[in-house]
Amino acid sequence: MAQPSLRQMVHPNLQAPLSLFQLHQQIREELEVAFPESYWVVAEVAQVNVDRRKGHCYLTLVDKGADARQMLAQARATIWSSRYQMLSRYFEEKTGHPLKAGLKVLLHTSVRFHELYGLSLDISNIDPNYTIGDLARQRQETLKRLEAEGLLEANKALPLSLLPQRLAVISSATAAGYQDFVHQLQHNSFGYYFEITLFQATVQGNEAPASVRNALALVAKDSHRYDAVVLIRGGGSQTDLSCFDDYAIAAAIGRSPLPVLTGIGHERDESVSDLVAHTRLKTPTAVANFLTDRFRSAEEYTESVYASIRLLSGQQLQQADDALERRSHRFSNQTKALLQAAKDRLELLSRGLLLKPKAYLDTQKHQISTLDKDLSSQTKELLHERQRYLQELTGCVEGKSQRYLHMKAHELNTLVHCVETEAKDSLQRKQLLFSKCSDKVGYETQKKMQHEHHRLKLLEMSIEANNPERLLLRGYTLTLVNGQITKSIKEIKEGDVIETKMQDGTLHSMVVNIDEDDR
Repeated sequence: MAQPSLRQMVHPNLQAPLSLFQLHQQIREELEVAFPESYWVVAEVAQVNVDRRKGHCYLTLVDKGADARQMLAQARATIWSSRYQMLSRYFEEKTGHPLKAGLKVLLHTSVRFHELYGLSLDISNIDPNYTIGDLARQRQETLKRLEAEGLLEANKALPLSLLPQRLAVISSATAAGYQDFVHQLQHNSFGYYFEITLFQATVQGNEAPASVRNALALVAKDSHRYDAVVLIRGGGSQTDLSCFDDYAIAAAIGRSPLPVLTGIGHERDESVSDLVAHTRLKTPTAVANFLTDRFRSAEEYTESVYASIRLLSGQQLQQADDALERRSHRFSNQTKALLQAAKDRLELLSRGLLLKPKAYLDTQKHQISTLDKDLSSQTKELLHERQRYLQELTGCVEGKSQRYLHMKAHELNTLVHCVETEAKDSLQRKQLLFSKCSDKVGYETQKKMQHEHHRLKLLEMSIEANNPERLLLRGYTLTLVNGQITKSIKEIKEGDVIETKMQDGTLHSMVVNIDEDDR
């Protein structure tokens, strides 16, 4: 009879020990009994891995509770390939976001326990409405935080230069939107020049907020060198633009010392970054058109001001001439009236004094002459004074008009000189680029000619090597029937006369018998 073990002697009621696999089997069976149904579970996606070969999606779900810094629970979950394609496409269409880390989701799950892999959740459905509500809540919280910090309208309050020519562009150098933006500005139909400085940044994905924030910080250090900041993206799917709802990017735009223009590709909705920016435009090309139109409006305004100045100056000069002429006529009429009144008075006195002594007449004549001279002198002085006043007034008007015209003409010449200088610089750069391309084409052409010449040499050597005369010199013969080279005995019949050419002559033979090879 077997002796009991020490363990059975100490604990006689204990069963035999289980293997780990047996224990896991019992756990699985108990869980299947305890959780026979599926459940709706709210969790945050911490990690997403898609098996490209099999099509399964593996997730890590967490529950952080009210305090985002504290982890309350964590579980593995799986969306099998038979459902993943449909669920991921449906979720992205409804929310505008792919299933990615950081999203809060409402999942329809079943509890599963595998002996080898442990506890996991099988996901059979996802409710996108819950995620949409959570994203909207995050967006509203971001907007409230920006408004509370005074950043929501801060950038809009900054004045945008009338001619924003020095542009700090934040974008990826390889983005199609950036290339379209640069091409649109450099090839505008009006010949305006823009100085573009690229600050490279990642403009999509989880790295975008930190990258764009760092680029805005670099621009702020040398803000005196730029007139505005242009944040563009362009291209890609709509789901890649969710990073522009991030608080970090929006706050950096709100704190920017320069006005920020955005063209990040939102066709339907405005991102938080668009709401904070000074001016929001749909695409990089739209930003370029906005800048070009602003230059054109400034040019048209300058031209209209110049035309208004010319018109106003002409009107003022004409008014001064009309006023001077009216005053001259009035003074002339007044002088004639005074002279006529004096003459009438003189004639009246002359009639009354016909009977007085000659001395009295002489005295009166002398007084009249004196009065006439005084009146004439006073009239001349008055006319001279009025004329001098009118000349001063005319000179003042002409001087002010000339100075104003000279000032505006100088400003216009400066603008024209700037435009001509920039156009010449651009032409020189294009000529230099054309020269480089021409040299490259010449070099490639010469290289191609050398290659073809070498190939022709090889062909000549090959043809020469296969020359029948050279074959004859090497001991081979040529057989001709009726002047034609024959390659097969099927072309010859008995009784035919054949020619056999050798190195040193030709043989003429008659075919007596034909033996075919057995193959």
